[in-house]
Amino acid sequence: MSGRGKKLVAAPKSKSSSVSRSTRAGLQFPVGRVARLLRKGNYASRIGSGAAVYLTAVIEYLCAEVLELAGNASRDNKKLRIAPRHIQLAVRNDEELNALLGGVTIAEGGVLPNIQAQLLPKKTKAPRDTKFLPAGKTMDSSQNL
Repeated sequence: MSGRGKKLVAAPKSKSSSVSRSTRAGLQFPVGRVARLLRKGNYASRIGSGAAVYLTAVIEYLCAEVLELAGNASRDNKKLRIAPRHIQLAVRNDEELNALLGGVTIAEGGVLPNIQAQLLPKKTKAPRDTKFLPAGKTMDSSQNL
């Protein structure tokens, strides 16, 4: 008689549900996904458990920094939605982010407004102490007004 054997007893349920590594680290970005991408990317033969947490924290910080500056740029332009133009303005106006993302092209970002000084119209000096005269009259030194 070949039966299925004894009935399997279910493992006792743990009192707390599983907690993600992102929650443990206090991050919003997925630590597990970054860890998987580090392993699958063949960047190194061994990946430490803290490497994914550290990299996720760095990426989250950079995103928060860019979003904060882009939000300020959108508010300056009196817009409620962040557009690629606002991200471009935020990145290019910040010295450190511009150095980090110097070779990056942001789609639909445009360019920074910049007019070189040589192209601006030259300022003219205002005439000194001239009185406004009615049309057709000229000012002679012999005429006193």
